[in-house]
Amino acid sequence: MERNLTSRGLILGLVLLVGLVFFLPTIFRWGSSDGQLPAFWAKLLPSKSINLGLDLKGGIYLVMEVDLQAALIANTNMKAEELRRELIDGGLAGTQISTGDSLEIGLTANDPEKLVKARAIIEKQFPNLQVDSSSTQGLTLSMTNEERDYLRTLTSRQALETIRNRVDMFGVAEPDIRPQGPDRVVIQLPGLANPQEAVELIGKTAVLEFKLVDNGSVSAEEALKNGPPPGTIILYERRLDPVTKLETKIPILLQRQTLLTGNSLVDARVRRGDLGDIQVTMTFDSRGAREFEEITGQYVNRQLAIVLDDQVYSAPYIRSRIAGGEAVIDGSFTQEEGQILAVALRAGALPAPVRVLEERSVGPSLGADSIKQGLSAGIVGLSAILVFMFIYYSWSGLIANMALLMNFPLVLGALAGFGATLTLPGIFGLVLTMAMAVDANVLIFERIREEIRLGKGPAAAVSGGFNRAFWTIFDSNLTTIISALVLYQFGSGPIRGFAVTLIIGILSSMFTAIFASRFVFDLILKYKRVKKISV
Repeated sequence: MERNLTSRGLILGLVLLVGLVFFLPTIFRWGSSDGQLPAFWAKLLPSKSINLGLDLKGGIYLVMEVDLQAALIANTNMKAEELRRELIDGGLAGTQISTGDSLEIGLTANDPEKLVKARAIIEKQFPNLQVDSSSTQGLTLSMTNEERDYLRTLTSRQALETIRNRVDMFGVAEPDIRPQGPDRVVIQLPGLANPQEAVELIGKTAVLEFKLVDNGSVSAEEALKNGPPPGTIILYERRLDPVTKLETKIPILLQRQTLLTGNSLVDARVRRGDLGDIQVTMTFDSRGAREFEEITGQYVNRQLAIVLDDQVYSAPYIRSRIAGGEAVIDGSFTQEEGQILAVALRAGALPAPVRVLEERSVGPSLGADSIKQGLSAGIVGLSAILVFMFIYYSWSGLIANMALLMNFPLVLGALAGFGATLTLPGIFGLVLTMAMAVDANVLIFERIREEIRLGKGPAAAVSGGFNRAFWTIFDSNLTTIISALVLYQFGSGPIRGFAVTLIIGILSSMFTAIFASRFVFDLILKYKRVKKISV
């Protein structure tokens, strides 16, 4: 029994300590003037904090729509141009190719033999194109359904990545950018007051460039101190430590000259290599393939940096001349990291028009009032619950109150660990969770009273009360969690914030009511040897 109590006490203490460690950065950032954590904390301990949502901090709310149809048309025209060059290289110069504002490519020729040869080239080199109809004088081509679905998904992700890059450049401290449906992006920029400037910056298309890493006598660190040499620039590469998950910015000295741009990039996809490692493949059009082959042949054993929006995404070594219009980037990628890089590579290759569907500004005064009213309501409600529990359940009510207060570091620490954004509905969810947290203790105490009425002793009554109430508590909380999951799945913005807060709060209240309260009861029964339970 003693060993069991010791292990349970260690578990309880460890959980509380983890919750406090994750929540302390939020307290420090909200209480400090510059919002920066001490250097030792950022290196050794979690640094994420709870972000304030738009309704609490004020700022700009945007809903932007990505024109996926225009992206498909642009890709169709690009494939038609690539097909035209391939047919010319294949000796079929007399073949005519036509496109318009549709997803079809028309191919005509006076000689039926040329159509046969053209069809063979299409089947061999353009597997993502299908023949919709054919005659002795022409073919009608279009992208396969799988390719269209892939391009729609990739274009949406590309737009999301581009917008994130633009917002990071804008300097917003705690942006909230998330997809809404297949073709919309919701952008919340807390603390920003100029919506027109934000819309102009976000709407720009990302620029992809390939630059050589400078191998001169000056290192990147020296260039940072004394300034970069003529003809060079300093850019940064973001690297994520796989163990600590800390993100660092590494300065890289690059030659200013751009060897190749994303205008020649046709595709970028993630695949697995022969050894199962994640690779990112890039495919260029005919012109880009020739230029890339010349570049890689000329700069063997040099690093070629892939730069998107003045940020270095990768700087692999060129091991040999690369022909055929396809390049492979090897690295310590996870599937998600590789997909993000592939999306970033395509950002300059497949621009899609983006238009603003909704735009509104929220004043920061609303946030201050909301926080004040929410805190006041929470304090009044919490105080009423604490007083009621002590009056109605006597000293056992104090145990329930202690379990209730334990929820604060656990819930807030979990929200901070996930980097959650706290909105006004989120505060309501937090207050509701605190109100519901005593429900489990009420059920347990009533069961204990029933056990006492049956004539059982204190230890047996406590054991029976907790055991009999467990499944009732579990079932009631499970149904609430299912409802919250539905809200999270089909809701957006503040509704999701409410659902996340509610789910975390329910899990925390179950832990404190069932585990923490039982531990305190067992601890008192063991060392105080009480003859009667005050409940």
